[in-house]
Amino acid sequence: MDAPAYRRILVKLSGAALLGGQTYGIASTVLKRYASEIRVVVDTGVQIALVIGGGNIFRGVQGSNGGMTRAHGDYMGMLATMINAMALQDALEQEGLRTRLLSGIKMEEIAEPFIRRRAIRHLEKRRVIIFGAGTGNPYFTTDTAAALRALEIEAEVLLKGTRVEGVYSADPEKDETAEHYPTIHGNDVIRKGLRVMDMTAFTLCKESDLPIIVFNMNRPGSLMRILRGDNLGTHVHWQPAAG
Repeated sequence: MDAPAYRRILVKLSGAALLGGQTYGIASTVLKRYASEIRVVVDTGVQIALVIGGGNIFRGVQGSNGGMTRAHGDYMGMLATMINAMALQDALEQEGLRTRLLSGIKMEEIAEPFIRRRAIRHLEKRRVIIFGAGTGNPYFTTDTAAALRALEIEAEVLLKGTRVEGVYSADPEKDETAEHYPTIHGNDVIRKGLRVMDMTAFTLCKESDLPIIVFNMNRPGSLMRILRGDNLGTHVHWQPAAG
């Protein structure tokens, strides 16, 4: 194939997507498929970092809504992301990949602490890195962690894997008339009130002109097609309008 469209990427995966058809936990079939698709990407020479949510196990916001202190719930959510990150690490290594798990909070027995230069060095050595425990701070989502880590490792694009085909004018799972946007300016996302990422994450991307591609990670081959330059999902850009 031609040279990949990007040299270094960060992929944000939904923890809820790991449910598969279950109501709780991790579906091994989903995990194995993700690992297989990531291996194909690594084989092209692309450097890849991953952030995965914890919604299949616990969400801090849900705990807060149930009466739990928000900060306490968020720390529990960080632990949920580490469970998913460890499961993903094992699946990737079973595919023959070299990995490193980097945590935003100290867990020396199972993960390295996040150090920016070390993370970049891992990528240069063709290791897949997984960022767990979010930013290491409560009140921040894994979307924000993905945006922050993408900027820290100088990724060229942030790829957000979802269960729909990109960004729509409304929820396509509830509104069949929802319009799909193949490409959209970030300012239009804000103006239209579209849900792409939380506002903190989105602002980080905006201030650094980091492009975002929202795509359906559950459609086999999507990740590789994006790297081939196919017009897939929704490309959120920050370039000024022509003319």
